Amino acid sequence: MPPHNAPHTDQSSVTVLGLGPMGRALAAAFLAAGVRTTVWNRTPGRDGELVRQGAISAATPEEAVSASPLTVVCVVDYDASDAVLHRAPVTAALKGRTVANLSADTPDRARSTARWAAEHGIRYLDGAIMTPTTTIGTPHGVFLFSGDAALHEEHRPVLEALGGTHTHLGEDAGRAAGYDIALLDIFWTAMTGYLHALALAGAEGITARELAPFAQGIGAILPAIFESSAAETDDGTYSGADNPITSAASTMAHIVHASEAHGIDASVMRAAEGLVRRVVEEGHGADGPTRIVELLGRR
Repeated sequence: MPPHNAPHTDQSSVTVLGLGPMGRALAAAFLAAGVRTTVWNRTPGRDGELVRQGAISAATPEEAVSASPLTVVCVVDYDASDAVLHRAPVTAALKGRTVANLSADTPDRARSTARWAAEHGIRYLDGAIMTPTTTIGTPHGVFLFSGDAALHEEHRPVLEALGGTHTHLGEDAGRAAGYDIALLDIFWTAMTGYLHALALAGAEGITARELAPFAQGIGAILPAIFESSAAETDDGTYSGADNPITSAASTMAHIVHASEAHGIDASVMRAAEGLVRRVVEEGHGADGPTRIVELLGRR
């Protein structure tokens, strides 16, 4: 009989730790693709439907990780994943096996987890899921990975059972988390702006449904703006030929005034306006809004 921590030889098997909505979606996708799937969750009772679909329910996390060469972790953050992985029996069982941590956290936490894994003989990939649960197992999922490229390639056949696109971003374990937090910054800042706009529109007697088609028009012009802004930022040009930042300052002031006239909190827009005013005060009023990147990026 092989030792307890000997890697499982069946490369078409996987363990999923964490059975929240995303964890359950991941496990279901593996099962649908015919991958032998072992599951464990700290709170019992979430694996019923997965077991009916063919999943193997493990009584303990060490039993779960011992069942497969690859363990996919999907919990709320790295405090939660540490609470499981750092238990001595689990750490011992993982030696020689691979952990792909798809939990969300910061780049620094990803790097520290990679160091911990290396110290304990655990092969480690960090990852991020950039799309909602409904996309898992479909062509629309987006998965980012960082860490050992050869390790990612080794486990790609099983990971691709999750569907969608899989991009390896580099050997630095923190890269996937870096992309994750930057992209979520876009999403949540944009959503906050949209929700504020709905409140402002409502105060002016415009329903959310009435505004939505025009809001989608704003969204449609953003891809080209993203691309040109990225080029200006990387090149350090910050061109204001088409839209000087002084124009943005004027528009933002109108939004703040209209919001506060209706008693609507305008703190988010006031913060954005403050950045623009600082750029103008520093003598860059003829530049474009991308000059804010240089302002924020100063060490």
